[in-house]
Amino acid sequence: MKAYLDLLKDVYDNGVGKNDRTGTGTRSVFGRQLRCDLSEGFPLLTTKKVFLRGIIHELLWFVRGDTNIKYLVDNKVGIWNEWPFQNYLNKNGLDDLEKHSCEWEERLDEFVINIGKDAEFAKTWGELGPVYGKQWRNFSGIDQLEWVVNEIKTNPTSRRLIVSAWNPAEIEEMAKAGLPPCHTLFQFYVSHDNKLSCQLYQRSADLFLGVPFNIASYALLTMMVAQTCDLELGDFVHAFGDVHIYSNHEEQVLEQLSRSPKPLPTMRINPEVKSLFDFKFEDFELVDYVSDPAIKAPVAV
Repeated sequence: MKAYLDLLKDVYDNGVGKNDRTGTGTRSVFGRQLRCDLSEGFPLLTTKKVFLRGIIHELLWFVRGDTNIKYLVDNKVGIWNEWPFQNYLNKNGLDDLEKHSCEWEERLDEFVINIGKDAEFAKTWGELGPVYGKQWRNFSGIDQLEWVVNEIKTNPTSRRLIVSAWNPAEIEEMAKAGLPPCHTLFQFYVSHDNKLSCQLYQRSADLFLGVPFNIASYALLTMMVAQTCDLELGDFVHAFGDVHIYSNHEEQVLEQLSRSPKPLPTMRINPEVKSLFDFKFEDFELVDYVSDPAIKAPVAV
């Protein structure tokens, strides 16, 4: 994952201070790209341990069209918890709580427990609005994932193999309980030698925390689509708009940059699965993953 570390150093060295929605502040650049050859290994960061279980469950959550965090909570994945929790605080007059204070953390723990055990509470407060899963599976009545898989199979030379999560008519509704899509659009490409590639456009990219997840998630999605369409693996290409390092991640970035990348692991997928919509968590096995320890950093909400 040298390409990721090169981008991290580029943004750290050349990023310009910029205010942001969260009030945290960033070093930001505009317009970058990285590329991974998926035949060379699974692009999971090795200079810090990455929460792969969370990546897989989140992707399956997207693919099934779900937009409520209950599935993730039930599977011990907390990566989306803070957005609906903040909405819960705002709606209940508790938005003056200091983020990550003891009381804030206690209330978050209580919130997550209630999401897991109380279906009505989860229905009311666990919903993120019409975010990724909804747009992928029901964009104004169109199941984009089903359409694009069928199009790859029947019209592989098409230049229209696109799935969009950016639905202007529903952006404000997404923002109420969650966040408008950061990874906004992806396009597949089938080469003359039957290799499937994917390019993602990400309008806003938290380079330290979010991007390693995004790379692994879309690489895995490409592998899943390739298998179900009987294609070989090509490239994952990641194009960025505003790519940034939060000011409270700078020490962690320097620690990350002090480490050297290791050989990439291999992702094995159950070959018996023939439909994109039939994958389960147990169908994935990561082999030979060697990494440095995890590096913790706060999420900017």
